Amino acid sequence: MFADEKSIENFQQLILECKKYLELQKEYTKLEIVEKLTILLSMLITVLILITLSMIALFYLFFALAYVLEPIVGNLAISFIIIAGISLLLIAVIIIFRRKLIISPMVNFLAKLFLNERQES
Repeated sequence: MFADEKSIENFQQLILECKKYLELQKEYTKLEIVEKLTILLSMLITVLILITLSMIALFYLFFALAYVLEPIVGNLAISFIIIAGISLLLIAVIIIFRRKLIISPMVNFLAKLFLNERQES
């Protein structure tokens, strides 16, 4: 009869330990989600800032190029038309190669972030 009481006590301890383990796993999962979302949001903010700054720089570079082209082509309006053509060409290149330039790197980053097991160091 003593062995039965001992086994019941051990079983109760096992249940308590399982509950603690599940609570800790829940907390660990929450922390991992927060960590991955933080990485994702920081990367998103970084990319948005870089894109914005790049567009501003490209805007001023195109203006400078238009004024450099003015003496060559003889008219400021024609140099702006040439710059517009260059812009449209860049847009077309980005659209044509969007899978290689945008989609694949984004998918690789997200897959690496969410699907890979955590590396123990």
